[in-house]
Amino acid sequence: MRNEMEIIFDALSDNEGFARVAVAAFIAHLNPTLEEMADIKTAVSEAVTNSIIHGYENLQGYGRPGGKEEGIHKPNPGKVRLCCALEKNILSIEVIDSGKGIEDVERAMEPLYTSKPELERSGMGFAFMEAFMDDLEVESAPGQGTKVRMIKKIGVGGWIEHQC
Repeated sequence: MRNEMEIIFDALSDNEGFARVAVAAFIAHLNPTLEEMADIKTAVSEAVTNSIIHGYENLQGYGRPGGKEEGIHKPNPGKVRLCCALEKNILSIEVIDSGKGIEDVERAMEPLYTSKPELERSGMGFAFMEAFMDDLEVESAPGQGTKVRMIKKIGVGGWIEHQC
């Protein structure tokens, strides 16, 4: 049986935590390990943050305290779509924005590459998504937004056998 959910929310830093918790609640009935849950929440957080910061350039809430990005930028009214599907124990996640898009997806996915070094971004968002999920695909074009697809199989980690 397939189970799906979709949430659309404003591209604001306050909603990053909401997205993480929503996905965690969606998969809770599968009883994922703490590691699986942490991996999924981290990957979702990175994808949503990328949409907000890079797709819509909404910097409020992500800069250094007192930095130039606070208070001078009116947030883009863009939306982020979070779509999740479960089929048995396979979780599919899509994070979609209709922001400015990525000019060079291959370069953007290189570890340590960031288009916002002034914000002290690590450039590890896509690398974390790739490391924590079983599959990652990114579709994007300038002016057309970005779609990040991630897949995670839940319940395949090492199991500890109980011995009496």
